[in-house]
Amino acid sequence: MKTTIIILSSIAIAFLSCKKDGVTIPNNNITTQINAYPKEPLSVDEISSLQWMREEEKLAHDVYIVLYSKWNVNIFTNIAYSEQIHTSAVLTLLNKYEISDPVGSNGVGVFSDTTLQNLYVQLVAQGNISVEEAFKVGATIEDLDIFDLNNRITKVDNQDIKFVYQNLMKGSRNHIRSFYSQIISYGGTYTARFISQSELEAIINSPKEMGSW
Repeated sequence: MKTTIIILSSIAIAFLSCKKDGVTIPNNNITTQINAYPKEPLSVDEISSLQWMREEEKLAHDVYIVLYSKWNVNIFTNIAYSEQIHTSAVLTLLNKYEISDPVGSNGVGVFSDTTLQNLYVQLVAQGNISVEEAFKVGATIEDLDIFDLNNRITKVDNQDIKFVYQNLMKGSRNHIRSFYSQIISYGGTYTARFISQSELEAIINSPKEMGSW
């Protein structure tokens, strides 16, 4: 019941005024900003990229919701909230360009992409081992997000998609800073798995990024 309430609350307030991870989000401001950009022709790469990112951001949200239910540590609900905004921003782009949504009515832990489905199962299993492992799962997810966004943004020329991806990367950098700090506080370590170690070190040794979408 607790998990259901949290999920519904996250969805209901995804675009309400708030301040999370240094990002201020007025009512419908993200949708307004995205739709203010011109609607440009899409490449095949851009279409597949948007569908992948829609589910990858959902993956982060769903894992964090489940890990909060297990460990009752607020970092997971705080960042799950942010991830709900991220996946909703990608949905805005899908709707703008009339692209089918791979999420549809899928609930927590259900994915159209089999790679993401398998990854979800693996990450939840790891995160259930201990709270420190749960923080490492968070760092891993954000590590992967940054890696994928870095690669996919190079194949994008539409202004609105670049705008969203740049903000998703900023959010993921803030998230990995937060998870890394928790790992260190528990006496653990985290080594980059997807981005380079030098990029990880540059992120964790730089200040939290502020500003609105």
